[in-house]
Amino acid sequence: MDSLPRSFNANKHLKEQFVSNLTGSSMLEISALLTTVPILVLLRQSICFQALTDGDTKETSLKKNDTAIVAFKNLKAYLATLVMDFVFIVLPTLLLFTVLAEWIYVWMILLSLLLIFVIAGKRSPHSPYLEGPKSFRMSISSYRVAMMFVTCLCILAVDFRIFPREFAKTETYGTSLMDLGVGSFVLVNSIVSRQARNVSSSMDWWKAALKSTSPLLLLGFARLVSTMSVDYQVHVGEYGVHWNFFFTLAGVSILTSTVNVPSKYSGILGSVILVGYQSWLSSGLNVYLLSNKRGMDIISRNKEGIFSIFGYWGMYLIGVQVGYYLFFGNHSSVMLRSNNGTRIRVWLLSILFWILTVLLDRHVERISRRMCNLPYVTWVLAQNLQKW
Repeated sequence: MDSLPRSFNANKHLKEQFVSNLTGSSMLEISALLTTVPILVLLRQSICFQALTDGDTKETSLKKNDTAIVAFKNLKAYLATLVMDFVFIVLPTLLLFTVLAEWIYVWMILLSLLLIFVIAGKRSPHSPYLEGPKSFRMSISSYRVAMMFVTCLCILAVDFRIFPREFAKTETYGTSLMDLGVGSFVLVNSIVSRQARNVSSSMDWWKAALKSTSPLLLLGFARLVSTMSVDYQVHVGEYGVHWNFFFTLAGVSILTSTVNVPSKYSGILGSVILVGYQSWLSSGLNVYLLSNKRGMDIISRNKEGIFSIFGYWGMYLIGVQVGYYLFFGNHSSVMLRSNNGTRIRVWLLSILFWILTVLLDRHVERISRRMCNLPYVTWVLAQNLQKW
């Protein structure tokens, strides 16, 4: 076994140490922290809907509806929308994830009470939300935007001391805010993927795989070259020496395109893959992946990134079936025709995955984003379904 070559950049070593050997925080704290984001979005939507309703009432008394809609879409309205988004979502989220993180439980309770008062005190009897599964599709779109914003915030803030260390990625086992981010990115994309929508491609599987993976591979190699050229700090224990998350996404895309199963059965295949991968981990693979020793071959140098693909692939397949089951399948059940019906299904799935997470974390293996083991996958599913 060889030792990895070390850079002479002392500042780089200090930055690597700053994000290394972290143990994360509790699942309850992360859940409370992330609950504040949809609450802020709902507050912004509720207040905006009330203002919009009042404005439409005045406008329609003088003009036709189509004129009112066109008049609303002007520069002043867009600027006002941006200001509201910043005031109600961006700025509070930035504060809650940094300087106010120590009091997150208090702020979650206060924001929840404020949301209840705003909804109860609305003058309009109409709800700003649609009925049926389509409303949840809109919620998924909003959630994807919020997730991308939180992801960018964490990536930019993690190198600063104002960002709590317990929110940064854990070293081996444990849960943290940034641990949840990578899994959530895979899951949310699988929910609205072409496979979940049951959209067939006219291209051959290898052409479809090439089309979907080429941008990811280009981004992966671009990141690798850029970080090596500027001697940027890279925590080797995260994915390996050369690996990064773009390569993981490309690997998942290749496997999904190669092994093409119907959407309604993809969850079964995903579960088999995850159980088999977890059995392999428990049989000794976890010792190999968590070891600091690395050989000269490409697999040994990037063992974390390469082997964790099995976990992300299983997560992706389960996400495909969840998306098909909740939003895109041809359901004739009356239960799916209302918001309540779809919400019940989402919450039942969330409770199921929370129970599995607690049992697996205590009796099989602790949650590990580094290996993307089975408890990590169920935790990501539980957290994301809870926020929808």
